[in-house]
Amino acid sequence: MIFVVDIGNSNIVLGGIDDEKIHFIGRIATDRKKTGLAYAIDIKNVMDIFEINRSDVDGCIISSVVPQITNTVKAATEQIFRKETMVLKAGSKTGLNICIDDPAEMGADRVADAVAATNEYPLPLAIVDMGTATTISVVDADRRVIGGAIFPGVQVSIDALTERASKLNGISLEPPGNVIGRNTVDCMRSGILYGTAAMLDGILDRMEEELGEKLTVIATGGMSSYILSYCRRKIISDEYLLLKGLKLIYEKNV
Repeated sequence: MIFVVDIGNSNIVLGGIDDEKIHFIGRIATDRKKTGLAYAIDIKNVMDIFEINRSDVDGCIISSVVPQITNTVKAATEQIFRKETMVLKAGSKTGLNICIDDPAEMGADRVADAVAATNEYPLPLAIVDMGTATTISVVDADRRVIGGAIFPGVQVSIDALTERASKLNGISLEPPGNVIGRNTVDCMRSGILYGTAAMLDGILDRMEEELGEKLTVIATGGMSSYILSYCRRKIISDEYLLLKGLKLIYEKNV
């Protein structure tokens, strides 16, 4: 089993994967002030909750978009598993041809998503990753990552709206029932859910027009489950895309 860690701005995803299945997936909060020991305790607790033996782990890999804590989490992982932990970085073998202005700018999570998607789904494709930010990565028919888009994530949009508008309070992401809301809460839910879905539909249509080809669209990330049912176009949901990509990258680099 490969133990994979994805350090995001809001959450750290921990998972176990091998050729047969996903053994577990869990999330802990990203905390830039935590010590390595505190993260080691978190990792041990997750392993205990899912009843995973540390001896079953053959290797470890980390992707991170929070460089301030990458080495801290790496040290915690090595303390638990007593194995050298690989960190996905510029220069790691991925099998991708990243054709953007500065390939090093592409987030490690987007790289892992693209590796898994190109291994599993028809090209050309677009990967929608809905986390703290919503990102779209486009891979053309020649397996080249040619660019994409980044915009505020669902929760970031909610937080910004409620912080800046004194009469608007926080909301839960329950279905509003109608696009035309009849009270403030339903209006906010409609704006967030239907609005985000319409934005995805629209930008993906424009990407296809620019590319001149139909895209296979795959969505992943913690917020995707709230949005996809409101999209009008076909979007494949794959919550394990990142884990599968990190496993493939680990295998290419050992």
